[in-house]
Amino acid sequence: GYTSPTQADIIHDLHLSLSQYSFFGSLVNLGCMVGAVSSGRIADSLGRKGALVAAAIPNLVGWIMVAMAKDLQFLYIGRFLKGLGGGIVSFTVPTYIAEVSPKHMRGTLGAMHQLAVTVGIMMAYMGGLFFQWRMLALIATIPGALLLIGLCFIIETPRWLGNADRNKDLATALQRLRGKDYNISSELSEIQVMVTVSRLQPSVLVTELFQWRLFRPLLAGIGVMALQQFSGINGIMLYAGEIFSTVGFKSPNAASLLLAMLQVAVTLTSAGLMEKAGRRLLLLLSSGGMALSAFLVGFSFFLRNIKNPSPEMDTFINVLALCSLLFYVVSFSFGLGAIPWVIMSEIFPSRVKGLAGSLATLVNWSCAWAVTLTFNFLLNWTSYGTRCFWLYASICLATVIFVALFVPETRGRTLEQIEASFK
Repeated sequence: GYTSPTQADIIHDLHLSLSQYSFFGSLVNLGCMVGAVSSGRIADSLGRKGALVAAAIPNLVGWIMVAMAKDLQFLYIGRFLKGLGGGIVSFTVPTYIAEVSPKHMRGTLGAMHQLAVTVGIMMAYMGGLFFQWRMLALIATIPGALLLIGLCFIIETPRWLGNADRNKDLATALQRLRGKDYNISSELSEIQVMVTVSRLQPSVLVTELFQWRLFRPLLAGIGVMALQQFSGINGIMLYAGEIFSTVGFKSPNAASLLLAMLQVAVTLTSAGLMEKAGRRLLLLLSSGGMALSAFLVGFSFFLRNIKNPSPEMDTFINVLALCSLLFYVVSFSFGLGAIPWVIMSEIFPSRVKGLAGSLATLVNWSCAWAVTLTFNFLLNWTSYGTRCFWLYASICLATVIFVALFVPETRGRTLEQIEASFK
């Protein structure tokens, strides 16, 4: 969300071109791609807590460099480092949540990851109304500092402890998570059996991921990750101010803040639906709603091309654009926002979770990079945004078909039961 309220000021202060700023916006995704490649190995070797420590440090350094940047190189390096930490976090946090959550709460708690992302975007938009871009970057170091402090008080996941052959710590951690009066014997036994079975199997090669029994969960997990980003959400949220400005809003940053606040509210509401409606239904409804709303946003740009519109038509175009974007964000937030990350943390077998999870996260951030790099150009070069949004609408329709064909329901099953279902 940082690039939306700061675009005009950074371009002015550092004398950047549109292409240079677009590259700056996309660099966070390049950093995330590099972080994603190593995230699984880091999380498997250092533990989930250790991986989060490793992620927080470049994140802090990156924001400080952006705040101090006096030239393009410093700005670019800081943005890349921020992304590097984000790539590690984006795999590790959903994995941590999935591995500590009881099965009946895993979807709801998994949605908290996306909720935190939306809160961060909202705070960036809000801060952009009151703070200059350098100060806003310094304020962005606060969450990273709080993360380092908070990691001192959380426990490692039982499943990682089991894989690390720390069985005593495994039992202790599981008991702490479930409560001192909870009987953990059944869940403990299930985890230990799966760890034992996993150890008896040879190390996984990348080529083995494409064997059918592993390819099915890989296709579902990576497919929803790619389609989440190709829906255009990152471009829309990163450049919301530019979109509203292009369509004719006099206060684009205020409209962007409204968009972000709505995203937080709907994401919070959707967390409770995850275990009631299931993953598949929410994904289908979400993708369908996004397809309709993206088409209507494109239609508002089409109407904007009419020369000398009447005041009534001008008002109608603004209302249509705002309502359609709001509906787009609502649709994304209750399904396609959180669920791909939840599915990624659930669907991969334990012995390939690090490798497959890194691959899925890499695909997600690669697609996000492509979208953020091209979004500004598509918005300005394709009939003032019409074809841009109609392209995203068609991808959202393709997502509906993909989910119906390839994504299984994981609600109400333990991670071990999900893994066994693919054998």
